[in-house]
Amino acid sequence: METGNSIFYRKKWAILLITVLSTFMSTLDSSIVNVALPTMAEDLKVTTGEIAWVVSAYLIVVSVLILFFGRLGDLKGQAKIFRFGLLIFTAGSFLCGVTHSLPLLIGARVIQAVGAAGTMANSQGIITRTFPPEERGRALGINGAFVALGALVGPPLGSLIISFTSWEYLFWVNVPVGVVAMIANIKIFSGFQEKTVDETLDVPGTVLFTLGITPFFFALEYGQAAGYASPLILGAFAVSAAATAGFFLVERKAEMPLLDLRIFRNKWFSVSIFCAFTSFVAISCSNIILPFYLQNALKLSPGGAGLYLTIYPLILALTAPASGYLSDKVGSEILTLIGLFLTCAGLFLMAFLTDSPIRWVMGLYIGVMSLGNGLFQSPNNSLVMSMVPPEKLGVGGSVNALVRNMGMVVGIAVSTAILYSGMSAKIGHLVTGYVEGRNDAFLFGMKLAYLTAAGVCLVGCAVTALRLRGRKKERGRSAG
Repeated sequence: METGNSIFYRKKWAILLITVLSTFMSTLDSSIVNVALPTMAEDLKVTTGEIAWVVSAYLIVVSVLILFFGRLGDLKGQAKIFRFGLLIFTAGSFLCGVTHSLPLLIGARVIQAVGAAGTMANSQGIITRTFPPEERGRALGINGAFVALGALVGPPLGSLIISFTSWEYLFWVNVPVGVVAMIANIKIFSGFQEKTVDETLDVPGTVLFTLGITPFFFALEYGQAAGYASPLILGAFAVSAAATAGFFLVERKAEMPLLDLRIFRNKWFSVSIFCAFTSFVAISCSNIILPFYLQNALKLSPGGAGLYLTIYPLILALTAPASGYLSDKVGSEILTLIGLFLTCAGLFLMAFLTDSPIRWVMGLYIGVMSLGNGLFQSPNNSLVMSMVPPEKLGVGGSVNALVRNMGMVVGIAVSTAILYSGMSAKIGHLVTGYVEGRNDAFLFGMKLAYLTAAGVCLVGCAVTALRLRGRKKERGRSAG
């Protein structure tokens, strides 16, 4: 009988196709939603801050569950948990498409997020397990290209859908892709037994992790409307801090922890995870603010805005496979440093856009930011996964995905809080959305948000430079 590893290796390209299809679905869904947020807010008669929960609720649930599904993948089989996630995500996408109110939509997004957590937590582990080290960067680069492809198709497709029909149909495009991916998954893995581990799940750790993440993200999001000094928000932060401290204490003593903290003893794993976090905090600023800038401040149609939003994923789709391939040849450290520097430069330039920009210059700024992110992501993912022991690939991949989602949630919350704080200061009273006729206030808040994002990215640049220097010294000592 063939072993699991031999089947994984022999069918590596088919397995990669299944994983990238799930990646394509999740990013397609996000990019379609982003371009439609202003339309959805108007149709549902909610504020900009309230409609942002459509994005944030999804990311919060994924963040809460991703370690759980990563650990479950290590115990019960990554392919099995990945298939479960694919099924739930497809069902959740269908439910999102039949909702007609914000509460129901957020509920459906929660179901969708449960499935996304199952696939995200195990996809990178499956790819790492399937491909040898000399091909891993290339495979992760292809995965990154499908991230970009999903985002590339999303804006024009979303613009087309909301131009001719209601926004509910945005979510249905995931259903046929999900069905095809499920059929392929069953075909590839039929009759194939993965190695399982007879260990129990860490229930106390799971509960404490949930209590640490959920109140924290709730406070970040709701604090914009309630005020960060309100007792409710301060209490949520306090619960989060206490639960997080308890989580780390429990994990240190647990025999079979949800998160094996020993993986962080590898300093380069920890550094790479931190750099990924700064990258996603920074880039999510643009992802949430740019659609409102294009449609509200510049008065572009959804279709016109979609064209500019397509620049980022188009360049990312071209850059990610190339950077993954180059990382296999020249190493990842230098590529990640160049990538973060370009991302930082692009964010800085975006801060100085006006309400009458030269259109090709605006496109160039978006392109610089996109090129940087494309150069960074695949090599950094390769660095992270190469430093995880084979028996911990599920947890390692879930930590990487968790950091990505936490970075996006924090980035969305911080950037919108800075945006509205700047607008409120300019106007003279509290605002939580775009104010018609006050482009000056919006541009002021947008500038502050982009400069903050560039500053966060600059910190990542500095840490990446230290990583490059440190890794060179280590290789020099090994050669000596």
